[in-house]
Amino acid sequence: METRRASPLARDAMAYVLAGGRGSRLMELTDRRAKPAVYFGGMSRIVDFALSNAINSGIRRIGVATQYKAHSLIRHMQRAWNFMRPERNESFDILPASQRIDELHWYEGTADAVFQNIDIIESHAPKYMVILAGDHIYKMDYELMLQQHVDSGADVTIGCLVVPREEAKGFGVMAVDAAGTITQFVEKPKDPPGIPGDPDHSLASMGIYVFETAFLFEELRRDAADPNSSRDFGGDIIPHIVKHGKAVAHRFTQSCIRAAEEIEEYWRDVGTLDAYFEANLDLTDVVPKLNLYDRDWPIWTDQIVAAPAKFVHDEEGRRGQAISSLISQDCIVSGSLARRSLLFTGVKMGSFSSVDEGVILPYCNIGRNARLSKVIIDSGVRIPEGLVVGEDPKLDARRFRRTDKGVCLITRDMIDKL
Repeated sequence: METRRASPLARDAMAYVLAGGRGSRLMELTDRRAKPAVYFGGMSRIVDFALSNAINSGIRRIGVATQYKAHSLIRHMQRAWNFMRPERNESFDILPASQRIDELHWYEGTADAVFQNIDIIESHAPKYMVILAGDHIYKMDYELMLQQHVDSGADVTIGCLVVPREEAKGFGVMAVDAAGTITQFVEKPKDPPGIPGDPDHSLASMGIYVFETAFLFEELRRDAADPNSSRDFGGDIIPHIVKHGKAVAHRFTQSCIRAAEEIEEYWRDVGTLDAYFEANLDLTDVVPKLNLYDRDWPIWTDQIVAAPAKFVHDEEGRRGQAISSLISQDCIVSGSLARRSLLFTGVKMGSFSSVDEGVILPYCNIGRNARLSKVIIDSGVRIPEGLVVGEDPKLDARRFRRTDKGVCLITRDMIDKL
């Protein structure tokens, strides 16, 4: 990994997180909350990863644009991210869509979500803007991306992943020359361009952009005056800069943060129930692909004041235990078994119940003798005594949301209809 400069560029940067999306492919999990507010990893929310990366990179001015069903997201950020101090030249602005330009328009696209708050950004006077998606799981040092941006003289630097060409069809994809300058940027192409010297792979956008602030404002104002624009970074702003300016690719491998035992550059779009389920269960491995125990790059979140987890009863067939699992504060595993599962804050498991491969969100109560496997249980759900899920696919599909890979999402409404 590259070395830092004596004076970090992050001191002169503002991180701007786009956290307004619903994430409709998460189905009922986002009926009451935006995708960035969805719980992840036992204690965190998805948005905490982008925000923690910014803080750990040295960025101390942050704005978060919200829109879709933002209450739980705003409440979480007020509780978890209220430690920024103006007297230390730090700021944390929550920016809901609030018809600030006129009385007709909410945020019309990702670029518009920045354009409508230009006056607030100007009040902080950052030299650089780091635009971030608020709905991905990864650890990254944005300072290194800022360094590349300045050294290359780019108008925009775009964070990118190397992915197989077939998988690139769902991303914004970049064609680059040998120097890494972007020659073409296309959204979700049917035939993604390959990488020079590596035609079987493509460079896919991470939704991370670095600009000088003055240049970004010029582009946003130009775009806002264009009646044919969709007000989107990937659809409008970036293609225009590629054509008329200098856009440079920054590969995730150059700034990914990995603890010593992490063997791959970990980035996940947890945008489907299967992807969300698998990324959570990744954390239960003996050597997890993503290390949440890395004290050098912590994932900051709301530190709830609660009692420790408790395991009770120790007799054959009624022993409180957890194997290859993450058990959060205020959980009680009473004469029951959690195997390869995540129990978020306040989960209670009744005697003789079991969870095998479960993502159990906060304050769920699992009744006695319930037997659950491959489940995502939304927060606050009370599982009836004796309920069995994961053994009869047809019955599961009639009662719950069942994915192609056999994962069942269970919500309060679904339980109420039983």
